Amino acid sequence: MKKFTSVSDVKNLQEIIKKALHIKADPLTETEKGKGKTIGLVFLNSSLRTRLSSQIAAQNLGLNVLTLNAAQEAWNLEFADGAVMNGDTVEHIKDAIEVLNQYCDIIAVRCFAGMKSKEDDVNESILSQFEKHAKVPVVSLESATRHPLQSLADCITITENWKKVHKPKVVLTWAPHIKPIAHAVGNSFAEWMQEMDVELVITNPEGYDLDKNFTKDVKVIHDQEEALKDADFIYVKNWSSFDDYAAMPEVKGDWMLTNEKLAHTNDAKVMHCLPVRRNVELSDEVMDGDHSIIYQQAKNRIFSAQAVFSEILNELNAG
Repeated sequence: MKKFTSVSDVKNLQEIIKKALHIKADPLTETEKGKGKTIGLVFLNSSLRTRLSSQIAAQNLGLNVLTLNAAQEAWNLEFADGAVMNGDTVEHIKDAIEVLNQYCDIIAVRCFAGMKSKEDDVNESILSQFEKHAKVPVVSLESATRHPLQSLADCITITENWKKVHKPKVVLTWAPHIKPIAHAVGNSFAEWMQEMDVELVITNPEGYDLDKNFTKDVKVIHDQEEALKDADFIYVKNWSSFDDYAAMPEVKGDWMLTNEKLAHTNDAKVMHCLPVRRNVELSDEVMDGDHSIIYQQAKNRIFSAQAVFSEILNELNAG
Protein backbone atom coordinates (compact mmCIF):
# COMPACT_ATOMS: atom_id res chain seq x y z
CA MET A 1 0.00 0.00 0.00
CA LYS A 2 1.68 3.21 -1.20
CA LYS A 3 -1.03 5.60 0.06
CA PHE A 4 -4.50 5.49 1.58
CA THR A 5 -7.16 7.96 0.50
CA SER A 6 -10.00 5.69 -0.71
CA VAL A 7 -11.10 2.07 -1.06
CA SER A 8 -9.30 1.94 -4.40
CA ASP A 9 -5.99 1.96 -2.50
CA VAL A 10 -6.89 -1.39 -0.89
CA LYS A 11 -5.85 -4.39 -2.96
CA ASN A 12 -8.03 -6.89 -1.08
CA LEU A 13 -10.69 -5.57 1.28
CA GLN A 14 -11.39 -8.90 2.97
CA GLU A 15 -7.70 -9.42 3.64
CA ILE A 16 -7.25 -6.03 5.32
CA ILE A 17 -10.41 -6.62 7.41
CA LYS A 18 -8.93 -9.98 8.45
CA LYS A 19 -5.65 -8.26 9.30
CA ALA A 20 -7.42 -5.61 11.40
CA LEU A 21 -9.27 -8.30 13.37
CA HIS A 22 -5.99 -10.13 13.93
CA ILE A 23 -4.48 -6.88 15.22
CA LYS A 24 -7.50 -6.33 17.47
CA ALA A 25 -6.90 -9.72 19.08
CA ASP A 26 -3.30 -8.71 19.89
CA PRO A 27 -2.54 -5.02 19.12
CA LEU A 28 1.14 -5.26 20.16
CA THR A 29 2.35 -7.92 17.73
CA GLU A 30 4.29 -5.44 15.55
CA THR A 31 5.77 -2.99 18.05
CA GLU A 32 9.12 -2.91 16.22
CA LYS A 33 7.74 -2.43 12.69
CA GLY A 34 7.77 1.38 12.84
CA LYS A 35 10.98 1.73 14.83
CA GLY A 36 13.05 4.67 13.57
CA LYS A 37 10.21 6.05 11.46
CA THR A 38 7.94 9.05 12.03
CA ILE A 39 4.32 9.72 11.13
CA GLY A 40 3.05 13.28 10.98
CA LEU A 41 -0.64 13.69 11.86
CA VAL A 42 -1.79 17.02 10.42
CA PHE A 43 -5.19 18.27 11.55
CA LEU A 44 -6.77 21.20 9.75
CA ASN A 45 -10.05 20.46 11.55
CA SER A 46 -11.33 19.25 14.91
CA SER A 47 -10.97 15.61 15.87
CA LEU A 48 -11.46 13.22 18.77
CA ARG A 49 -11.66 9.59 17.55
CA THR A 50 -9.47 10.10 14.47
CA ARG A 51 -6.75 11.87 16.45
CA LEU A 52 -6.65 9.43 19.37
CA SER A 53 -7.11 6.23 17.36
CA SER A 54 -4.38 7.25 14.91
CA GLN A 55 -1.98 8.07 17.73
CA ILE A 56 -2.67 4.75 19.49
CA ALA A 57 -2.34 2.81 16.24
CA ALA A 58 0.96 4.47 15.37
CA GLN A 59 2.37 3.94 18.87
CA ASN A 60 1.34 0.27 18.77
CA LEU A 61 3.58 -0.06 15.71
CA GLY A 62 6.52 1.71 17.34
CA LEU A 63 6.25 4.84 15.18
CA ASN A 64 7.32 8.26 16.39
CA VAL A 65 4.21 10.45 16.31
CA LEU A 66 4.15 14.17 15.49
CA THR A 67 0.73 15.79 15.84
CA LEU A 68 0.14 19.24 14.37
CA ASN A 69 -3.10 21.14 14.92
CA ALA A 70 -2.40 23.18 11.83
CA ALA A 71 -5.50 25.37 12.00
CA GLN A 72 -4.55 26.61 15.48
CA GLU A 73 -0.81 26.11 15.89
CA ALA A 74 0.74 26.64 12.45
CA TRP A 75 1.11 29.74 10.31
CA ASN A 76 -1.91 30.75 8.24
CA LEU A 77 -1.66 28.59 5.14
CA GLU A 78 -2.07 29.65 1.53
CA PHE A 79 -3.47 26.99 -0.83
CA ALA A 80 -3.77 28.83 -4.16
CA ASP A 81 -1.08 28.31 -6.78
CA GLY A 82 0.53 31.55 -7.92
CA ALA A 83 -0.86 33.51 -4.98
CA VAL A 84 0.64 36.90 -4.17
CA MET A 85 0.97 36.42 -0.43
CA ASN A 86 0.59 40.00 0.73
CA GLY A 87 -2.40 39.31 2.97
CA ASP A 88 -3.16 37.15 6.03
CA THR A 89 -1.52 33.94 4.78
CA VAL A 90 2.09 33.44 5.88
CA GLU A 91 3.14 30.04 4.53
CA HIS A 92 2.24 28.28 1.30
CA ILE A 93 0.98 24.73 1.61
CA LYS A 94 3.64 23.43 -0.82
CA ASP A 95 6.38 24.79 1.47
CA ALA A 96 4.74 23.31 4.56
CA ILE A 97 4.44 19.92 2.86
CA GLU A 98 8.07 20.04 1.71
CA VAL A 99 9.12 20.55 5.34
CA LEU A 100 6.91 17.62 6.39
CA ASN A 101 8.67 15.56 3.75
CA GLN A 102 11.94 16.23 5.59
CA TYR A 103 10.55 15.30 9.00
CA CYS A 104 8.15 12.43 8.29
CA ASP A 105 8.08 9.00 6.68
CA ILE A 106 4.25 9.08 6.47
CA ILE A 107 1.98 12.13 6.33
CA ALA A 108 -1.62 11.75 7.49
CA VAL A 109 -3.95 14.72 7.02
CA ARG A 110 -7.49 15.67 8.03
CA CYS A 111 -9.14 18.39 5.92
CA PHE A 112 -12.90 18.87 5.87
CA ALA A 113 -14.99 20.20 3.01
CA GLY A 114 -15.18 23.99 3.02
CA MET A 115 -18.88 23.76 2.08
CA LYS A 116 -18.58 27.01 0.09
CA SER A 117 -17.32 25.92 -3.32
CA LYS A 118 -18.72 22.68 -4.70
CA GLU A 119 -15.93 22.57 -7.28
CA ASP A 120 -13.19 22.96 -4.67
CA ASP A 121 -14.66 20.26 -2.45
CA VAL A 122 -15.40 17.74 -5.20
CA ASN A 123 -11.88 18.22 -6.56
CA GLU A 124 -10.34 17.82 -3.09
CA SER A 125 -8.59 21.21 -3.20
CA ILE A 126 -6.60 20.52 0.00
CA LEU A 127 -5.96 16.77 -0.03
CA SER A 128 -4.88 17.00 -3.67
CA GLN A 129 -2.11 19.41 -2.63
CA PHE A 130 -0.75 16.86 -0.19
CA GLU A 131 -0.90 14.12 -2.82
CA LYS A 132 0.83 16.41 -5.34
CA HIS A 133 3.67 17.68 -3.15
CA ALA A 134 4.27 14.86 -0.66
CA LYS A 135 7.26 12.62 -1.32
CA VAL A 136 6.15 10.11 1.32
CA PRO A 137 2.94 8.07 1.62
CA VAL A 138 -0.20 10.12 2.32
CA VAL A 139 -3.05 8.86 4.51
CA SER A 140 -6.43 10.58 4.55
CA LEU A 141 -7.79 11.12 8.06
CA GLU A 142 -10.92 12.49 6.33
CA SER A 143 -11.15 14.79 3.35
CA ALA A 144 -13.78 16.84 1.57
CA THR A 145 -15.38 13.81 -0.08
CA ARG A 146 -14.30 10.69 1.85
CA HIS A 147 -13.50 9.29 5.31
CA PRO A 148 -11.73 6.01 4.44
CA LEU A 149 -10.38 5.03 7.88
CA GLN A 150 -13.91 5.39 9.27
CA SER A 151 -15.30 3.29 6.44
CA LEU A 152 -12.74 0.55 7.01
CA ALA A 153 -13.71 0.51 10.70
CA ASP A 154 -17.35 0.22 9.59
CA CYS A 155 -16.50 -2.80 7.45
CA ILE A 156 -14.67 -4.39 10.38
CA THR A 157 -17.64 -3.78 12.67
CA ILE A 158 -20.18 -5.27 10.28
CA THR A 159 -17.93 -8.30 9.74
CA GLU A 160 -17.69 -8.86 13.52
CA ASN A 161 -21.45 -8.65 13.97
CA TRP A 162 -22.62 -10.74 11.01
CA LYS A 163 -22.48 -14.50 11.49
CA LYS A 164 -25.51 -15.53 9.45
CA VAL A 165 -25.47 -17.15 6.02
CA HIS A 166 -27.61 -14.76 3.99
CA LYS A 167 -26.40 -11.44 2.68
CA PRO A 168 -27.14 -8.68 5.24
CA LYS A 169 -29.31 -5.71 4.37
CA VAL A 170 -27.46 -2.51 5.26
CA VAL A 171 -29.35 0.80 5.28
CA LEU A 172 -27.61 4.16 5.22
CA THR A 173 -30.21 6.57 6.56
CA TRP A 174 -30.13 10.35 6.54
CA ALA A 175 -30.79 12.00 9.89
CA PRO A 176 -31.77 15.52 10.94
CA HIS A 177 -29.18 18.09 12.01
CA ILE A 178 -29.06 21.75 13.01
CA LYS A 179 -26.54 22.84 10.38
CA PRO A 180 -25.22 21.80 6.95
CA ILE A 181 -22.97 18.75 7.22
CA ALA A 182 -20.50 17.53 4.59
CA HIS A 183 -20.93 14.35 2.54
CA ALA A 184 -17.64 12.59 3.29
CA VAL A 185 -18.93 9.88 5.65
CA GLY A 186 -22.02 9.11 3.57
CA ASN A 187 -20.04 9.05 0.32
CA SER A 188 -17.33 6.87 1.78
CA PHE A 189 -19.68 4.40 3.46
CA ALA A 190 -21.61 3.96 0.21
CA GLU A 191 -18.37 3.43 -1.72
CA TRP A 192 -16.95 0.82 0.68
CA MET A 193 -20.23 -1.08 1.14
CA GLN A 194 -20.32 -1.68 -2.60
CA GLU A 195 -17.09 -3.66 -2.14
CA MET A 196 -18.68 -5.75 0.64
CA ASP A 197 -21.06 -8.68 0.20
CA VAL A 198 -24.10 -6.77 1.43
CA GLU A 199 -27.39 -5.42 0.11
CA LEU A 200 -27.01 -1.66 0.46
CA VAL A 201 -29.98 0.71 0.49
CA ILE A 202 -29.79 4.47 1.02
CA THR A 203 -32.73 6.43 2.39
CA ASN A 204 -32.93 10.21 2.53
CA PRO A 205 -35.52 12.94 1.96
CA GLU A 206 -36.09 14.43 -1.48
CA GLY A 207 -33.36 16.95 -2.27
CA TYR A 208 -30.70 15.12 -0.24
CA ASP A 209 -29.41 12.52 -2.70
CA LEU A 210 -25.66 11.97 -2.46
CA ASP A 211 -23.21 12.33 -5.35
CA LYS A 212 -23.87 9.56 -7.88
CA ASN A 213 -20.12 9.21 -8.36
CA PHE A 214 -20.15 7.48 -4.97
CA THR A 215 -23.59 5.87 -4.80
CA LYS A 216 -23.59 4.68 -8.43
CA ASP A 217 -26.48 2.21 -8.88
CA VAL A 218 -27.34 1.78 -5.18
CA LYS A 219 -31.07 1.91 -4.56
CA VAL A 220 -32.20 5.22 -3.00
CA ILE A 221 -35.58 5.23 -1.25
CA HIS A 222 -37.13 8.47 -0.07
CA ASP A 223 -39.46 6.71 2.38
CA GLN A 224 -37.47 5.86 5.52
CA GLU A 225 -40.00 3.37 6.91
CA GLU A 226 -40.00 1.41 3.66
CA ALA A 227 -36.19 1.42 3.49
CA LEU A 228 -35.74 0.21 7.07
CA LYS A 229 -37.98 -2.83 6.63
CA ASP A 230 -35.99 -6.04 7.33
CA ALA A 231 -32.71 -4.12 7.78
CA ASP A 232 -29.88 -5.96 9.53
CA PHE A 233 -27.65 -2.90 9.98
CA ILE A 234 -28.61 0.78 10.04
CA TYR A 235 -25.99 3.49 9.59
CA VAL A 236 -27.27 6.86 10.79
CA LYS A 237 -25.68 10.01 9.34
CA ASN A 238 -26.66 13.52 8.36
CA TRP A 239 -25.58 15.33 5.20
CA SER A 240 -26.66 18.47 3.37
CA SER A 241 -27.86 18.70 -0.21
CA PHE A 242 -25.35 17.82 -2.90
CA ASP A 243 -27.26 19.12 -5.92
CA ASP A 244 -28.07 22.43 -4.21
CA TYR A 245 -24.68 22.34 -2.59
CA ALA A 246 -24.61 22.70 1.23
CA ALA A 247 -28.28 23.72 1.33
CA MET A 248 -30.78 22.27 3.79
CA PRO A 249 -34.08 21.83 1.91
CA GLU A 250 -37.20 21.60 4.05
CA VAL A 251 -37.88 18.06 5.25
CA LYS A 252 -41.34 16.74 6.04
CA GLY A 253 -41.82 13.98 8.56
CA ASP A 254 -39.65 12.73 11.40
CA TRP A 255 -36.36 11.14 10.31
CA MET A 256 -34.83 10.65 13.77
CA LEU A 257 -34.16 6.97 14.47
CA THR A 258 -36.19 5.58 17.39
CA ASN A 259 -36.98 2.18 18.89
CA GLU A 260 -40.41 2.38 17.25
CA LYS A 261 -38.72 2.47 13.85
CA LEU A 262 -36.36 -0.35 14.80
CA ALA A 263 -39.38 -2.58 15.37
CA HIS A 264 -39.77 -2.82 11.57
CA THR A 265 -36.22 -4.13 11.09
CA ASN A 266 -34.59 -7.53 11.39
CA ASP A 267 -33.43 -6.68 14.93
CA ALA A 268 -31.00 -4.30 13.25
CA LYS A 269 -27.71 -3.17 14.72
CA VAL A 270 -27.31 0.61 14.74
CA MET A 271 -24.14 2.43 13.69
CA HIS A 272 -22.98 6.05 13.73
CA CYS A 273 -19.50 7.52 13.17
CA LEU A 274 -19.78 10.00 16.08
CA PRO A 275 -20.02 12.70 17.27
CA VAL A 276 -23.80 12.39 17.42
CA ARG A 277 -26.42 14.95 18.37
CA ARG A 278 -28.59 12.89 20.70
CA ASN A 279 -32.35 13.20 20.30
CA VAL A 280 -31.83 14.96 16.97
CA GLU A 281 -30.15 12.31 14.81
CA LEU A 282 -31.13 9.35 16.97
CA SER A 283 -32.83 8.98 20.32
CA ASP A 284 -31.21 8.21 23.66
CA GLU A 285 -33.10 4.91 23.75
CA VAL A 286 -31.38 3.80 20.55
CA MET A 287 -27.98 5.25 21.38
CA ASP A 288 -27.87 3.56 24.78
CA GLY A 289 -29.86 0.46 23.85
CA ASP A 290 -28.96 -3.10 22.96
CA HIS A 291 -29.16 -2.40 19.22
CA SER A 292 -26.27 0.08 19.31
CA ILE A 293 -22.80 -1.05 18.24
CA ILE A 294 -21.60 2.56 17.99
CA TYR A 295 -18.90 2.33 20.66
CA GLN A 296 -17.60 -0.93 19.22
CA GLN A 297 -17.42 0.88 15.90
CA ALA A 298 -15.45 3.71 17.55
CA LYS A 299 -12.97 1.28 19.11
CA ASN A 300 -12.41 -0.31 15.71
CA ARG A 301 -11.04 3.02 14.48
CA ILE A 302 -7.77 2.02 16.21
CA PHE A 303 -7.51 -1.22 14.29
CA SER A 304 -8.48 0.21 10.92
CA ALA A 305 -5.72 2.80 11.28
CA GLN A 306 -3.21 0.26 12.57
CA ALA A 307 -3.89 -2.12 9.68
CA VAL A 308 -3.37 0.68 7.16
CA PHE A 309 -0.21 2.04 8.82
CA SER A 310 1.14 -1.51 9.02
CA GLU A 311 0.57 -2.08 5.29
CA ILE A 312 2.29 1.20 4.42
CA LEU A 313 5.24 0.28 6.66
CA ASN A 314 5.52 -3.02 4.79
CA GLU A 315 6.08 -0.99 1.64
CA LEU A 316 8.53 1.40 3.28
CA ASN A 317 10.52 -1.35 4.98
CA ALA A 318 10.72 -3.34 1.75
CA GLY A 319 12.07 -0.32 -0.12
